[in-house]
Amino acid sequence: MFHTLYARLSLALIGLFLVTGLLYSLITSATTERYLQEITQHFNRDLAQRIVADRQLVNDGTMNDQALKKTFSAYMDINPSIEIYLLDMEGKILAFSADPGKVKRKRVDLRPIQAFMQGEGFPLLGDDPRSHERRKAFSVTPVPAGDMPEGYLYVVLRGEEYDNAEQAVQESYALRYSAGAVAVSLGFGLLTGLLLFHWLTRRIQRLSHVMESFQQSNFTQHEQFSKAAKAEGDEVDRLGAAFDEMAVRIIDQWGQLKEQDRLRRELVAQVSHDLRTPLAALHGYLETINMKGSDLSEDRREEYLGIALNQSGRLKRMVEDLFDLAQLEARETRPVCEPMALAELVQDVMQKFQLRAQHAGVALDWQIPESSPFVKADFALTERVLDNLIVNALDHVEEGGKIALEIIQEASASEVTVKVTDSGKGIAEDELLHIFEPFYRNRQSTHEGGHAGLGLAIARRMVELQGGCISAANSEAGGACFSFTLPRCT
Repeated sequence: MFHTLYARLSLALIGLFLVTGLLYSLITSATTERYLQEITQHFNRDLAQRIVADRQLVNDGTMNDQALKKTFSAYMDINPSIEIYLLDMEGKILAFSADPGKVKRKRVDLRPIQAFMQGEGFPLLGDDPRSHERRKAFSVTPVPAGDMPEGYLYVVLRGEEYDNAEQAVQESYALRYSAGAVAVSLGFGLLTGLLLFHWLTRRIQRLSHVMESFQQSNFTQHEQFSKAAKAEGDEVDRLGAAFDEMAVRIIDQWGQLKEQDRLRRELVAQVSHDLRTPLAALHGYLETINMKGSDLSEDRREEYLGIALNQSGRLKRMVEDLFDLAQLEARETRPVCEPMALAELVQDVMQKFQLRAQHAGVALDWQIPESSPFVKADFALTERVLDNLIVNALDHVEEGGKIALEIIQEASASEVTVKVTDSGKGIAEDELLHIFEPFYRNRQSTHEGGHAGLGLAIARRMVELQGGCISAANSEAGGACFSFTLPRCT
């Protein structure tokens, strides 16, 4: 029943009002009682002394018993709210005006009486002879007057008659009306508080509904809490805006996870397919050598061993490419960028592939500016990028073709561009968007190449790690053109 914030706040408010009302009643009752006692005692502080003087209770230094009885009777008729007691010097009750059957005490504590006569602050409460527990305001004076008093005239200012009248008033219509007015006031305040709580918590309830809907949709659909981010709103507005942003990110990341899972499945299938071919060839030739080794001629055996070795090398390169790509995607490879002469690296790489290009009947050409540019890059990663681009170009250029490498440096540019252009058949327009994806191989490829279509994906990741970008396009003269940028040293 009390699972919602509004219900708990309402319960807390009701409890607070009840406790407040109870404390108010107790405090008001206690302070009112004390106030009445003090004002009554102040007003009647000399009452006992006046009774003794007016009624001539003392004649020739002795107590007039006849006058005392008349005093008891007269004052009970005039002011029935008081009770008069005659005490000896030890506080023992000698005579009284009350009903004998209702007086329960035989003596009265003298300490409050002494404090009264010494003028201590009011209210001072003395023993009520009608009760063993109650204490009441009083007035007292020594009798007879003189240096050697025989006792005290002890006047209880709010006696039994007063208590009966007070109880009757408490049960009267006026008091019930006052209590009803207090109850109505508290009820109105409680109702107003509940309405205010409902108004203040309605947005929290809506935010809770939005969160539950988002959870029930398996974190795929989100109902916007706020139409616009309210950075200047209160805590609920900021919480709602933060949840909206978080939900959008979760949906986006959830979609990315699904896409990555799909790519992972495709990757596993593609890797299994690409590794199966060299493994099958390697196993087949080795099995043939093992089974028919004695029947094979020396030339045939060397041919089979050469093919098996070639397939083993192809398999090794594919595994190395997979390992390199995995490290790059996991950001385990950290580039060490430092000033580097790009022209010298280009010359070294082109000369490294010179012999292979001659065997393939492909011409290599490179153009380097007169002022050799310096870039801030990782030497090993940049060399690997150039290797992959040139290997990719050799795979797509037929005999008699050409591969050109060019370094472009604009005076106002903060980057240096490297272009690798070949004279092959180019790239189909629908393949340009996928050319840098892992395991993607151009349909125009003319060589087996011994790779799994990871070279360009590795090159892109290495360029991005160094703060550059790489792209592919078809050149105007025909063939493909790959270009990448590196930050220029300032």
